[in-house]
Amino acid sequence: MSLSRIQSLRLAAVLEDCSDRLDIMEHTLTVKIGRQRGTVEAQEKARLTKLRDDCQYVSQQISKLHLELEEKQSVSSLQQVLEREEQKKMAENMRREAKRELERRKQTLKRQQEEIQQKTGKLKDMQQLAKELKDQLNESSEIANKKRVENKIELQLQQTQRKTSRVEKLLEEELELLKKQLKEERRVHEESQKFLQKKHEELQQQLQQWQQRTKQMLQEKEQQLNNVCCKRTLTLDRLMEKRRQFMEMEQVVMEDREEQEKLRQQQAEARAATKLQAWWRGCMVRRGLGSFKKAEEDKKGKKKKEGKKKKKK
Repeated sequence: MSLSRIQSLRLAAVLEDCSDRLDIMEHTLTVKIGRQRGTVEAQEKARLTKLRDDCQYVSQQISKLHLELEEKQSVSSLQQVLEREEQKKMAENMRREAKRELERRKQTLKRQQEEIQQKTGKLKDMQQLAKELKDQLNESSEIANKKRVENKIELQLQQTQRKTSRVEKLLEEELELLKKQLKEERRVHEESQKFLQKKHEELQQQLQQWQQRTKQMLQEKEQQLNNVCCKRTLTLDRLMEKRRQFMEMEQVVMEDREEQEKLRQQQAEARAATKLQAWWRGCMVRRGLGSFKKAEEDKKGKKKKEGKKKKKK
């Protein structure tokens, strides 16, 4: 599974923090293990050592994952480690179940063997008793009631033989029953082993399916993220273009305003200049200054001549 550069950097930072915390925990555990003394705290020491080993293992896996993220921007080693751990756990559970089943069967067989040995011991005792009775019969051959004793001994021997035959039959029947039970247990063990193998294969298939689904989902999410990033870049480009256009239009408006202000100022200056010129000309004309003085004198000369002519008439 490949990640982007930002995601890989974020995960690397988180993993580095976790690795530092695990190192601190490992150091504290080593200090605690060194302080543990005596036989009473042996279990606590074993638990702490196991916890320290687990911390070391997790820290190693985190460092490997950190290197992989920095080099390849992927977390495939984590998935492989998880798969291996799941397989180890399932195999360990199967081995434990098989060991427990074998222990139970061994105990039952041992008990049955002990019972058979006890019964065979009883049978030997009865045979020894029959031998002793025969010896007693041989020793009491001189006694008058030899026949009666012999009859009794024979009866006892017959009874003992009958008992021994019955016990032998019972033992043979029990032996046959034990053989049948052993066959049945073997058959059940084989069927359970096949069932567990089949279940393991089904779980492996389900795990592969889920992995494929997660890969597809991750690809889809990455595609969506890429699309969103592309849209974001497009919108940012459009925004930058709009800002540039706005700046240009604002600059044009400012320049237009400056030109209009300059034009209004020029027009105002021109109106003021024309007013000043008109006022100055009026003053020149009223006072007869400059070029307007000759024209006034000509007008006065004409008026005087006209007055003289009117007097003459």
